Amino acid sequence: MSKQIIVVGSGNAAMCAGIAALEAGARVLMLEKADQELAGGNTKYTAGAMRFAYDNADDLLPLLKDPDDPRLAVTDFGGYTRAKFADDLLGFNGGRPLSEEQERLISQSLPAMQWLGGHGVKFEPIYSRQSFEKDGRHVFWGGLTLAAENEGVGLFEMELAAFERLGGVIRYNSAVTGLVTKDGTVTGVNVGEEVIKADAVILACGGFEASTDRRRDWMGGHWDKAKVRGTPMNTGDGLAMAVEIGAQQNGLIDGCHATPMDLHMPDYANLDLPASERKNYRKICYFLGVMVNANGERFVDEGANFRNYTYAQFGKAVLEQPGHFAWQIFDAKVDDLLYAEYSFHDAHFVQADTLEALCAKLDGVDAKAAQATLAAYNAAVNADVEFDPTSLDGKGTPGLPLPKSNWAQRLDKPPFKAYPVTGGITFTYGGLKVAETGAVLDQNDTPVAGLYAAGEMVGGVFFEGYPGGSGLTSGAVFGRIAGGEAAAF
Repeated sequence: MSKQIIVVGSGNAAMCAGIAALEAGARVLMLEKADQELAGGNTKYTAGAMRFAYDNADDLLPLLKDPDDPRLAVTDFGGYTRAKFADDLLGFNGGRPLSEEQERLISQSLPAMQWLGGHGVKFEPIYSRQSFEKDGRHVFWGGLTLAAENEGVGLFEMELAAFERLGGVIRYNSAVTGLVTKDGTVTGVNVGEEVIKADAVILACGGFEASTDRRRDWMGGHWDKAKVRGTPMNTGDGLAMAVEIGAQQNGLIDGCHATPMDLHMPDYANLDLPASERKNYRKICYFLGVMVNANGERFVDEGANFRNYTYAQFGKAVLEQPGHFAWQIFDAKVDDLLYAEYSFHDAHFVQADTLEALCAKLDGVDAKAAQATLAAYNAAVNADVEFDPTSLDGKGTPGLPLPKSNWAQRLDKPPFKAYPVTGGITFTYGGLKVAETGAVLDQNDTPVAGLYAAGEMVGGVFFEGYPGGSGLTSGAVFGRIAGGEAAAF
């Protein structure tokens, strides 16, 4: 008889684990804490973008839903080598070398995408967010080119279709409350009083970002004040139950993915909205303007790098400001470059025809100090360098103590707009130590028989930040590994 695998969770990592286990001949039962509407974990809250190493457009075309899109003929995708992916990860490692988990992520990123494509998961070029038109061509930047059709919701739906097509079964409203063990081997799970037996269990049920208590106790800092961007279901249950039976933790327990969010966003990004719209509270176009805190001061180099490489850290930086908020300020020159969430139907902003009037409307901000900050910024902008959003253009602010290194344009075209933001937490970096097979390791680096982990449950993949789009790819890579190996256990 084929082996019975239980997958805990139903997001991207869980789905990839389930598909891989079914592909290897196992029977798979997926247990999801949420009801059917809220299933899918954090995946539904994402833009569906996936970062992976590729040589050129030839690696991308087979993954596309519409390989006949006429825009492709005038598109420059460039390449994103393994070496570049490694460099980008190292940039967030705080001096650490690449971890084994990061090496796996890099080497398996393209194969995982090709594998998903083989299961009917198709992608689209991210023209609206990752490219700018230049000399009649669409030029992609930052190494991030493709997203799932219909973004995170579409990714979940395509993966669920593949999972069910292969015979997988999913049970909703089935929160796993414990791991069942016998002689050191995981033999099943508890769902309340119910015991469900299995030959192997894969934990793919996310981090602990939705638990205020665990953020406060495990992360410290200001993280208990963060808005929760994603699902309310990721409360660290899988991590806690694994540690309870001796699993080894790995990675930075106080590290997380964060991003600037609308200050007035409800936690979980407004569950009354369709899942496809909940992500629209992000505010990540700060690179086109400036950010000021309650003291009226800038506090980050908004143009330090492409926003793919800065938003995770800047979400934390905003949260660390007085009152845990900031304002993002733009002029009318960049209206057509601001992402759609800035014009979302309940996006909060103030507007004025002069910077002085705008500063007076910035709730909680020292208006005179903010006005002085903006005047100093405008005076420092290098007018001799051309603005080019497709590259690190070097258009900066020479002489300012805190520079804006790229994309610095004078704020001089009314009307001026300002958007209030805070720090939103998306997922946590601390997780479990896993072997190359995805098996969870105990304190002696010995596999816990019958227990595997994937997705946010895997620690050591990210440390002090991450290049955008890597999270979903990590889920696919480690989910695929865990599913195949659990079926072979």
